[in-house]
Amino acid sequence: MIQPIYLYGSEVLRNIAPAADLSKKEEIATLVADLWETLAKSEGCGLAAPQIGVSLRVCVVDGDVMADVYPYLKGFKRTFINPVTVEESEEQCEYNEGCLSVPGVYADVRRPAVIKVEYYDENLEKKTETFDKFACRMIQHEFSHLDGVLFTDLVAPIRRKIIAKKLLNISRGRVGTAYKSKIK
Repeated sequence: MIQPIYLYGSEVLRNIAPAADLSKKEEIATLVADLWETLAKSEGCGLAAPQIGVSLRVCVVDGDVMADVYPYLKGFKRTFINPVTVEESEEQCEYNEGCLSVPGVYADVRRPAVIKVEYYDENLEKKTETFDKFACRMIQHEFSHLDGVLFTDLVAPIRRKIIAKKLLNISRGRVGTAYKSKIK
C-alpha cells in the first residue's frame, strides 16, 4: 500500500531505528511491499522505513530511475533488512543529494567511495556485497535514515545556513510534493 512520506521535522526521521524482528516474516513482507509501492509512486531512487513512519532497519533502493545518468544502474534493485556496513573505503567521493523527505533541497555530500555491507534480502537470506559508484551513494543515504541522520546534517556549514530557511518551511508544512506526504 502506498504510504505517506514523512517530511523534514518529523520525529521518526531522527530516531535510531531498531532491528527488524526476522521472525515476523509477514510484517516484514508487508513493510517491504509498502516501501516498494511508495517508492515507485514517488519516483525516488531509495526509501527507508522511517520515511514512511516505521522505525525499523529496512530500506530499498532502485537504480532504474537513475539509469539515464548512470547506465550501470539499469536493473539495480535491492532490499536491505537489518543492514550493517562492515567496511568502508578511506577514499571519499562527493555527489549532489536530494531526499523525498526534504523536497526541493539538494546539496553536495561527501561519503566513502566503496562500502561492504551485510544484510538480509526480501527472502530473509543473509548477503554480503560490496558497492561503489552511485549505488554506494544511494545505499549510504538510505542507511543514514536508519540512524536518524538526514543528508542535510552532512553538508558543509555554509551550505546548511543557505538551506536553513527551506528546511524551516518544510518543517512547518510550507512545501508541496507530487506524492502523499506528512509531518508528524
